[in-house]
Amino acid sequence: MPGMTDIHSHILPGLDDGARSWEVACEMVRIAHADGTQHMVATPHANDRYRYDRGYALELLATLSNDCGVEMRFSIGCDFHFSIENVEAALLEPHHFSIGMTDYLLVEFSDFGISPFTSDALLRILTRGITPIITHPERNPILQRKPETVLDFVKNGCLVQVTANSLSGFWGGTAKKTAEWLLDRDAVHVIASDAHDTKRRPPGLSGAHKWLKKHYSLELAERLCIENPLSVVENKRILAVRD
Repeated sequence: MPGMTDIHSHILPGLDDGARSWEVACEMVRIAHADGTQHMVATPHANDRYRYDRGYALELLATLSNDCGVEMRFSIGCDFHFSIENVEAALLEPHHFSIGMTDYLLVEFSDFGISPFTSDALLRILTRGITPIITHPERNPILQRKPETVLDFVKNGCLVQVTANSLSGFWGGTAKKTAEWLLDRDAVHVIASDAHDTKRRPPGLSGAHKWLKKHYSLELAERLCIENPLSVVENKRILAVRD
C-alpha cells in the first residue's frame, strides 16, 4: 500500500510519558517505517503535567531524524489538552500548537470532565481558522457514555481521530464499540497510532488499515489511514469520509 502518515505519536524522548530514551525513540521510528509509515508527527503532551516547549521539541526532532537510520518524514505538533489556559494560549498563537504550520490542531479532552463551555471554546478556535482534531474520543469514558456529543462536535466543523489499536480491542470492548459506532456514522476522519513505546503501545497503522478493509471497505481504509492524514500534514482539505 502507499506510505501511511501517523499524525499522533509520542516519539520524542524525555518530554512526556512516551519514549524513555533515544534508543526507544529510534526503534519506534524503525517499527513505524517497517509497518509502512512514511511520515510521523511528533506530538508531545501539552498539559499541566508536561510543559510544551515547541522550540526544544523541534531540536529533538531534528536529532531523531538524523539518528533513526531510516527514511522518514517528520512534523511537529502536540497532544493539546483542552484546558482554559491552553485554549487562551492557542487563540493568541495557534501555530505554536498546531501540526507543523498547518491549520490543524490535535485536541485531547480530560477523562474526568468535559466543560459545558467546550463547544463554545471549540467554535472560538474554529473562527481563528484552526480545525480541531478530537483525539481518541472512543477511549474517553465520558464520550463513551454520550458518543452523540462527538457528532455535535463534527457538525460544528471538528474532525475525529481514532486510535489504531482501539479497532483491535486493545483498549477494551467499550472503546472498540464506540469506535465502530462513530465509524458507522461517518464521524471518524483519521486513524493514528498514539504510540508511546515499542512494546505495549508501539507505532503502526497497517493493522487498522487491514481491519477497516475487512469490516468496511478498502476505500475507507485508505481514506482514514493514508489520504486524510496526508492532507493534514500538507494543510489540505480533508476529504469526506465517504464520497
